[in-house]
Amino acid sequence: MQIYQVGGAVRDKYLGHSHQDKDWVVVGATPEKMLSMGYLQVGRDFPVFLHPTTHEEYALARTERKTAPGYTGFTVYAAPDISLEDDLRRRDLTINAMAEDEQGQLYDPFEGLKDLQMGILRHVSPAFREDPVRILRTARFAARLNFQIAPETLELMKHMVLAGEVDALVAERVWQETGRALGELYPARFFQTLRDCGALARIFPEIDQLFGIPQSAQHHPEIDTGQHLLLCLQQARQLTDDPQIMFAVLTHDLGKGNSDPTQLPHHFGHEERSVTLLKNLCQRYRIPTHYQELATAVARYHSHCHRIYELNPKTILKTLYHLDAFRRPQRFEHYLLACQADAQGRQGFEQHPYPQADFFRQLLKIANQIEVKTIIAEGFSGATISEQLYLRRLQAIKATFKLTTD
Repeated sequence: MQIYQVGGAVRDKYLGHSHQDKDWVVVGATPEKMLSMGYLQVGRDFPVFLHPTTHEEYALARTERKTAPGYTGFTVYAAPDISLEDDLRRRDLTINAMAEDEQGQLYDPFEGLKDLQMGILRHVSPAFREDPVRILRTARFAARLNFQIAPETLELMKHMVLAGEVDALVAERVWQETGRALGELYPARFFQTLRDCGALARIFPEIDQLFGIPQSAQHHPEIDTGQHLLLCLQQARQLTDDPQIMFAVLTHDLGKGNSDPTQLPHHFGHEERSVTLLKNLCQRYRIPTHYQELATAVARYHSHCHRIYELNPKTILKTLYHLDAFRRPQRFEHYLLACQADAQGRQGFEQHPYPQADFFRQLLKIANQIEVKTIIAEGFSGATISEQLYLRRLQAIKATFKLTTD
């Protein structure tokens, strides 16, 4: 029996990155042998065991054979005669198909280290095409490492899309990979890669339809809305690593795309179109509610932040109420960051000041200084308390607004 460390821990060691989780493959063993050594079996579809002390995962070397569409249609074969190379051959990318033995010796039959050093994402074997999740994973690794995708791998991904493999992806897996990609260093690469292979139109048509739509003259007309979106994502990543904010930036302009007009009322402005399309997207991929709430606020009200100096005090206060800024100040801060990313998501504007956020923040602070207990002490009760609170907040905003804009 031989044990090898495999996967991300090996890859990240040669990248100089830390890696918390370790995965191991066991060659020449049987389930009975593993159980006799105190390992606990946890795998259903194939034999995976937890180490009795470290609780790290040890999988028996295995091969896979495609038997049905999608990423679950596989038959797994695990036996003592499966070699390390056999096991590594079934993996997605060469950089993930390296192994080290217990003495630290590297086994690299598919030259993953060379691709790692050259910054290339390359599929290990034609079996790559059997699992559509590998398209998402490859795009996510592009977002993490900013590596180039080998031409033959990109071509294979295109063929997979044309064959309808991505249509078999389940909602949970799409969101799992997308959510992780939004937290990577180069999130725009995830969506650009999906677009390059044709998968974006199948998975996120609302986003794909933004490409080719001109930006308005005042908002950088030489790039289209899709390119602007990618710039916004990269700018947002400079401001935060919070995937909720990144998702809000991703979806803030969906209404500008060429969506099917039969699905949306003609009288909708692009903000309402964005909110409707966002809701459909979130339902399709079962995206967590807190992601949808922030994204909806940004889609509907991001222009209010951009135009804060042009709005009247009543509109400003109503917007603060709609954003639930008084009760949820942290989410308001997330909203402001998303608006800033949108404003700075243009070439040459990355470091451009965005005073609108500070001014909006100042107005909230001023309005928040009105205390309910003071209103009650003055003898107001019932519904008149909230009426007085609104009026006094409005007056405070008017006074601040006048001082600032005069």
